Amino acid sequence: MKTIIVSGLVVLAMGQATLQSKTTPTQVKGKAVTKAGGTFRKPSDATLRKQLTPLQYQVTQHDGTEPPFKNVYWNNKEPGIYVDIVSGEPLFSSLDKFESSTGWPSFTRPLEPANIVKKVDRQYNVARTEVRSRHADSHLGHVFDDGPPPTGQRYCMNSASLRFIPVAKLEAEGLGRYRSLFGTKKTAAR
Repeated sequence: MKTIIVSGLVVLAMGQATLQSKTTPTQVKGKAVTKAGGTFRKPSDATLRKQLTPLQYQVTQHDGTEPPFKNVYWNNKEPGIYVDIVSGEPLFSSLDKFESSTGWPSFTRPLEPANIVKKVDRQYNVARTEVRSRHADSHLGHVFDDGPPPTGQRYCMNSASLRFIPVAKLEAEGLGRYRSLFGTKKTAAR
């Protein structure tokens, strides 16, 4: 079995403020996540606190919500896929992303439905459908029945729980199997 550590630092400008966001050093083991091999093991809470920014930790581990329109991917139009910030498991494609006017990245469907878990969330005395990643159990956001065709679904996700991988980097990230979704030309997000 082979363990691959992926890490880095992304500095993003948002208005006049600058958000420093660590991409999670992800232990990727197993095709259930991104690479062939064994099984993903979620890092300890102490490790996650070190690897994630405070916002990423709050959102993924304590069911937080980031501010609308002040997050990394709400307006991202580059083609590629979105993976769990903790595990690297593939979750969504830019081909299924749409402008929901909510200020969060929204998708009509998951790229890999097997990597998504839906749970009833009764927080705030309202029943909603929470979306979590299967292998890392990260809180991702919620799904609503007010999306566009073809599914009528709106997977409203937190950027803080995701890491975006552009089409040009899919092979290098061990996700080359998704390259064919984008054809030979650069494909814009929907």
